[in-house]
Amino acid sequence: MPESKVRKEAAEKKKQAAKEAIAAGKKSNKPVNPGAGAWVLPTLLTLLVLGILWLVVYYLTASLGIYIPIISAAASEGGLGGWNVVVGMGFIAAAFIVATQWGKHDRRD
Repeated sequence: MPESKVRKEAAEKKKQAAKEAIAAGKKSNKPVNPGAGAWVLPTLLTLLVLGILWLVVYYLTASLGIYIPIISAAASEGGLGGWNVVVGMGFIAAAFIVATQWGKHDRRD
């Protein structure tokens, strides 16, 4: 079935507008959403340092006999006991998950 001239012209205008939008977007070197990924690095470093510190404090308190209520107590006494390793590694794993977001918000797709 043949198309009308109006429909053909509308389709051509739409294609031309899309080409112009793409050409205008390529001329700009600015990121699409500046500052959107600004939270990634501080969050990454915070989680990483927190996880490392958690493990260091746990191992130091366990080896030196220093008591810290939640960290040092055994699991049967209401503390975390050996689960401290899981908590520390969890913070470090979360830091690596956040690291995958680095640069994601500055790209154009």
